[in-house]
Amino acid sequence: MCRHLAYVGPATPIARLLTDPPHSLFRQSWAPRRQRYGTVNADGFGIGWYAEGDPVPARYRRAGPIWGDQSFADLARVVRTGALLGAVRDATRAGADGEAAAAPFAAGAWLFSHNGAVLGWPHSLAPLTRGLPAAELLSLEARCDSALVWALVLQRLRTGDDEGRALADTVLEVAEAAPGSRLNLLLTDGGTITATAWGDTLWYLAEPGRGTVVASEPYDDDPRWQEVPDRTLLVATRTDVLLTPLKDPHDRQGVPDHEDPHHPMASARPKEPST
Repeated sequence: MCRHLAYVGPATPIARLLTDPPHSLFRQSWAPRRQRYGTVNADGFGIGWYAEGDPVPARYRRAGPIWGDQSFADLARVVRTGALLGAVRDATRAGADGEAAAAPFAAGAWLFSHNGAVLGWPHSLAPLTRGLPAAELLSLEARCDSALVWALVLQRLRTGDDEGRALADTVLEVAEAAPGSRLNLLLTDGGTITATAWGDTLWYLAEPGRGTVVASEPYDDDPRWQEVPDRTLLVATRTDVLLTPLKDPHDRQGVPDHEDPHHPMASARPKEPST
């Protein structure tokens, strides 16, 4: 379900990241190489990017397939950015939300995308809405699982959690309420990329000191691409990538008695991957 990509690094044309590579996000909309669920990502697309000197990103989203939008092709060719998040969508369920359901979702400096599906949606997550203010629920951009997951993440960010904690705790909460859900989340503020690998593929390409790409799958055959293990939190900047194992709330094996087995980062030992 869906493919997405985030980048932080030197200013570069959007096309170099999203349309030019041989297995780009553009091509992944109809021919993904490593997508485990679904085959065509034609239920909408979007990109958010940052302009120099402005912390609030711009967005361009559409309800149709990315290959049918010539305006996007022109935009990608001429616009340069040092940070972006792009996504192509395969809807979990049919709906009438259209462009509003296409990632990236946004608030302030943040851009967010969800690659996956919440099982039992919407009933499985109904209990989690009790913790959200009514105004937040009424302000949801779309009536889809990704929009609600974003609302849960955003609530944590606004109450002071850092990006890693906000994503990890949201994944735990949703995974416990809807076991078997696929929760690859992607978040950026223009300087840092935070992501989870939970039920689907996630890769990164790092050029230390210059830039980092985090994506559902590699956009070319560069041997420097590295796959992120399942049940992992990733935090990346231009200079480094940090991976932290996450604990599945339904897997209680190997957790010491003195630790809280319900927390996704229990027993986690952050490690610096080779780049």
